[in-house]
Amino acid sequence: MKTSSLLILGGIAMSTLIGCCNADKKETASCTATTTKAPYQKKYTNADFYKDGKLQADVALAAYKDMFEYYGIPFTDYLKNNMFISDFDLGDFENVGMAGVFWINDADNGYFGHEIYLLPNQMIVEHKHVPTSYAAKMETWQIRNGWVYNFGTGEATPGAPAHPESQKNYITVANFTKLHEGDIATLNEREAPHFLRAGDNGAIVTEYGTFHDGDGLRFTNPNVNFTDVLQK
Repeated sequence: MKTSSLLILGGIAMSTLIGCCNADKKETASCTATTTKAPYQKKYTNADFYKDGKLQADVALAAYKDMFEYYGIPFTDYLKNNMFISDFDLGDFENVGMAGVFWINDADNGYFGHEIYLLPNQMIVEHKHVPTSYAAKMETWQIRNGWVYNFGTGEATPGAPAHPESQKNYITVANFTKLHEGDIATLNEREAPHFLRAGDNGAIVTEYGTFHDGDGLRFTNPNVNFTDVLQK
């Protein structure tokens, strides 16, 4: 009897919803609004991420997996075995850090594919790529989810977000554009300092580039040390 009653009530509720959303355009918009998912927001702070001054790998990973779930990104075996997480040894992961995975980094054929994961308002430290035995890396970014500030060289752009206290003395570029889901942008010149910073909703970014030689990576902040807290 309870099951039958619930089915009947469920049918009435569904009929009411369908009726509401088909009654007229005004009501349809209202019904659609009520079913729209709220934007993803920051859930973790440095107080969650650090214990005795050390970044906690399990908490950092949980934060990214929470964002993956929201954006419908499966946490595959490949990610489990190859994803990295770094706070650049700066102790400010809430604001400065990243996760990522290299899909391919082929020196022989000169191409590279990378996924960048940024929690809400998290930034990659400013850096550039210089020549080694390989040409300085060029790269293009495609925003899959969320949005970012894309900082690079050029005339200063008005209305820049406040930089994290841990980084404001080590940022030399002030030109930026906002890139939203589906947008694509390319580094404006080889060897140019640049960085991405996620907006309020975090960001998942696909990067396409020429071969990435770690020996050609240069950080503006001399205190940066790129370490992987997951320690693959």
